[in-house]
Amino acid sequence: MYLRGSKLNMNRRRRRSNPFFIGILVVLIAAFVYVDRVIVPATPPLFVPTPTPTRNPESFVADAETFFTEGKIVQAMESYREAVLVDPRNPANYVALARLQMFSGQYQAALDNAENALLLNPNNPLAHAMRGWALGYTTPPDYLQAESSFKEALAIDGNHAIAHALYAEVMALQYERGTGTLDLLDQAIEESRLARDLDPSLLEVHRVRGYIYSLTSEYAEAISELEAAIAINPNIADLHVQLGLNYLALEQLDSAINEFIRANSLNPQDPMPNYYISRAYARYGEFPRAIQYAEAALAADPSRADLHGNLGSQYYKTEEYSKAIPSLQLAIQGGTTPDGVVVEGIPLSNDRLTLEFYNRYGLALARSNRCSEAVAIATAIIQGVPDEEDSVFNANEMIRICQENLESTPVPEETQTES
Repeated sequence: MYLRGSKLNMNRRRRRSNPFFIGILVVLIAAFVYVDRVIVPATPPLFVPTPTPTRNPESFVADAETFFTEGKIVQAMESYREAVLVDPRNPANYVALARLQMFSGQYQAALDNAENALLLNPNNPLAHAMRGWALGYTTPPDYLQAESSFKEALAIDGNHAIAHALYAEVMALQYERGTGTLDLLDQAIEESRLARDLDPSLLEVHRVRGYIYSLTSEYAEAISELEAAIAINPNIADLHVQLGLNYLALEQLDSAINEFIRANSLNPQDPMPNYYISRAYARYGEFPRAIQYAEAALAADPSRADLHGNLGSQYYKTEEYSKAIPSLQLAIQGGTTPDGVVVEGIPLSNDRLTLEFYNRYGLALARSNRCSEAVAIATAIIQGVPDEEDSVFNANEMIRICQENLESTPVPEETQTES
């Protein structure tokens, strides 16, 4: 029985399946599964930058060591920076970078990297030694903290030759600058000997031995030690500067200039090689060439008062007082260059170079009949450094010249009538 018109008719015939449609459906399902399982996992997300292969940090270190051997200090430092970026947890790369920065005169950057290394490993004696070395050269130097760092390094490893060598250097530096105890040089000598006994093959050992010999005026011995350091690595500009200074002390001017030229080629950003070449040519009496190199040094760092003072000093020697006075004034009083660079003046002290600038500034003023300024400089010298006989003599000469200027200047007739 069935109900007419009912949807529940049990005898309705079923449609036969379409094989072609089923085949297409199976293919689509298979394709979807393939895309979901294979294509999607291998496809980067949309709008996300595709990652680039990362170099192994050891490859940057290898590049840095090669650059350093070739004398390419700037490129070596850049490679160590790349190594630090790729592997920021490795303290050795910070220490290596700090060492090169010290050789390049980048003292604050070296201090920062030594301290970064210590944050990662506070028991690294070389990092403590690098920190102490940098603290001795930063402006202003912090000798107490430097000593603390060296003592920490040697507490960790009492036979660390580089730590002993750098400790000796900072003590010698402190002695040269006239601060610290009277026996500081003896302590520096003892530390340098200990470093030599521990490892005589180290560049830092020969370097500090040469430095100390130069302080004790044993220039031939200093040259021998510095040449030994250069034999280990001939491409560190600072070693050639130090060698040149010892040749200069022996009046071997050609050899000195050659070393300064070599230093300048290795580190042209450093103004000091050109500065020393300027001073060497001044000893020859070749003041035009001295001025040329003084200007080159100043172009490298126009913020340095001593470089302005040197240029003014060379102009003074050629009696070009109108050119000498502005440079010497910047060196002594400070101010701003025409290009807007701020220069901090040098206070009066018994430092030889400082006295040179003050003496020549005052004499140039007096000889230019700018006597109120000249007398002020003369008074400052007489009161400030009364034990410096040559400077006091020059101060009195400034006053004498100004008195002659006053006596030779005719008094206007109106003034005579009124009086």
